[in-house]
Amino acid sequence: MSTLTALSALTALAVPSAVPQAAAAPAGTAPSATSHPTPHAGWHWRLKDSGSTARFRGLAAVSRSTAWVAGTSGTVLRTHDGGKHWTDISPPGVGALEFRDIEALDARRAVILAIGEGAASRVFRTDDAGATWTESFRNTDPRAFYDCLTFFDRRHGIALSDPVDGKYRILSTADGGRSWHVLPSDGMPPAQDGEAAFAASGQCLVSSGSHDAWIATGGAATARVLHTADRGRTWSVSEAPLPAGDPARGVFALAFRDRTHGLAVGGDYRPDQPSPHAAALSDDAGTSWTATPAPPQAYRSGVAWLPHSRRLALAVGPSGSDRTLDGGRTWQPFDNGSYDTVDCSPDLGCWAAGERGRIARLEP
Repeated sequence: MSTLTALSALTALAVPSAVPQAAAAPAGTAPSATSHPTPHAGWHWRLKDSGSTARFRGLAAVSRSTAWVAGTSGTVLRTHDGGKHWTDISPPGVGALEFRDIEALDARRAVILAIGEGAASRVFRTDDAGATWTESFRNTDPRAFYDCLTFFDRRHGIALSDPVDGKYRILSTADGGRSWHVLPSDGMPPAQDGEAAFAASGQCLVSSGSHDAWIATGGAATARVLHTADRGRTWSVSEAPLPAGDPARGVFALAFRDRTHGLAVGGDYRPDQPSPHAAALSDDAGTSWTATPAPPQAYRSGVAWLPHSRRLALAVGPSGSDRTLDGGRTWQPFDNGSYDTVDCSPDLGCWAAGERGRIARLEP
């Protein structure tokens, strides 16, 4: 299906009626490719059999045919045939690591981030579709805890650590992730007490264009978004009207379709807690944020714009998925499967991933 045809189909979607809850896969088993929710009129997530039980919070969509996922127990998978088959390309000897973000530079080159205190935070890079990996960074500061990474182009990228000495720490690369160095913190505003980034979907640090990036924060009195226009050397900060005031609340994910228009999603990740006002939008590069008039009705951990569109976007979380047809002002549920992260490629290859090996692609 062409990108234009796919966009036309998505634009024409009406709000669907409720769909039955899919049977949950037993703990410790991977769902089969046929365990997706009952299809409704329009597009939906179609599960692909990953053959894994890992929880995938790292996702990189290269195309409708090629995608990478990274998750628990040092697991990295890759498909090149639209999810029909997945190859385990996990780096050797990393079963104790928790991968939470992966950025694909193209179909064969990718960079993955493992989270955790001290030496648990590491970065690996591959140039051969995961046949071999090179560890390019290992954190030596026990106070640092890296959460997310993003790339501006194939050479320049940054990674984010929770605050050290009261400020977020930024790691930078100028050679495609082969080497990294910590940037000076002079241009970083102070963090709030208890503030941190959530390593929930690989989207607590995102970029658009060659110099702009944004950080999503939570856990403190106010949910905030930080913005840089110089690849991480200086930052401005703004408040976001999402749930705050608790370690479990805040902005969990960001998406910018250009350097001006952004979406923020989050809430309270505890399943027994409500998440009103779980989304916001910005039309001034994150300088200010406006609460979404009709947000998702539950916590959402991932969000992505559909390429080539000014109005279509997807949000996902453990309790379901939502779509917006008006640039983030109103959201409607369309699937009740559990996903942690979502990403779309330029040819409209939209993928989602989450617990118990769940990986899906958006299909008619």
